[in-house]
Amino acid sequence: MSSVKPNTSTPVLEHDQVADNTAGYVANFSVKESPILRLKKLLHTYPIAAPSIVLLLAIFGFSLLIGNRFLHPFNLSLILQQVTIIGVIGVAQTLIILTAGIDLSVGAIMVLCSVVMGRMAIDLGLEAWLALALGISVGALAGFINGLLITRLKIPPFIATLGSWNVFFAINLWYSKSETIRSQDISSIAPLLQWTGETINFFGARLTYGSLLMLGLFFLIWYALNWTSWGRHVYATGDDPDAARLAGIQTNRILMSVYVLAGIVCAVGAWVLIGRIGSISPQAGYTANLDSITAVVIGGCSLFGGRGSIYGTLIGALVVGVFRNGLALAGVDVLWQEFTVGILIILAVGVDQWIRRGTA
Repeated sequence: MSSVKPNTSTPVLEHDQVADNTAGYVANFSVKESPILRLKKLLHTYPIAAPSIVLLLAIFGFSLLIGNRFLHPFNLSLILQQVTIIGVIGVAQTLIILTAGIDLSVGAIMVLCSVVMGRMAIDLGLEAWLALALGISVGALAGFINGLLITRLKIPPFIATLGSWNVFFAINLWYSKSETIRSQDISSIAPLLQWTGETINFFGARLTYGSLLMLGLFFLIWYALNWTSWGRHVYATGDDPDAARLAGIQTNRILMSVYVLAGIVCAVGAWVLIGRIGSISPQAGYTANLDSITAVVIGGCSLFGGRGSIYGTLIGALVVGVFRNGLALAGVDVLWQEFTVGILIILAVGVDQWIRRGTA
């Protein structure tokens, strides 16, 4: 038998040589990310970063412009008091916007619950704690109705809550007979309803129990969104409902739970509202729905759902409060204060769109 000689004309490369050459070719195709793209990815990963920077710059700027009056503990605690109601309702709005929805009825639910609490305690003579429980039940029921309209009748959240906003506000005017319950009557019959408005001194600051309740509510919802399976399902439902359903998530059940919880949070906001103004008025908090959306949007929560932080809403509310307080101390007219808030909303939405285009 003749032996076959190996072909020595073609050089044989060792394994290490092949790896080195391959690595060299791959390196030639690598793309270096620009600083702008890295910034977009950073803001997409940490939605709370942009509003935090805005808040710090606003505090620094007003402290230079106004001085010690702005940084005084009493003034800082006053800002916290002013944003307490917006912050509480903003929690409810954040939950819904995370699911790619929106709720225009949160303000009407809050006012309706406050009227129920007051009427049950003052007119019917129920114990204050029982009146609170009934008011919270009304909030849960209102959220349940919104959830049914969206999950069963498949009405878009904007249209469904726009309609329920008018319905709840009309029921509120009918039930209250457009009458205000005086602060003196509440303090003498059901002082528990005004408990959230009581203050404590803390190194020159005057903190209300309502503000502390708001902070506790933020922590509770933060924990639920970040450390429970329910919270992960909320984000998944808002990011891509079809993919969430294919993954076995019952999206309709998640949406229903979100709207019911939002109604309960609005009822807590009703309690805070009573403590804040002292009385119970069917006309109070009429613009709370728009204020809550403002806080959520400025706080970096995407209106397209699936992205955002609950603490971003708190920072967004504080940004609005700092600008309004600082401009007021600087002697700026209320007209231009609202103008500034409008500019902040436009910029926040513009930044969100910019981030989405760069990371999609």
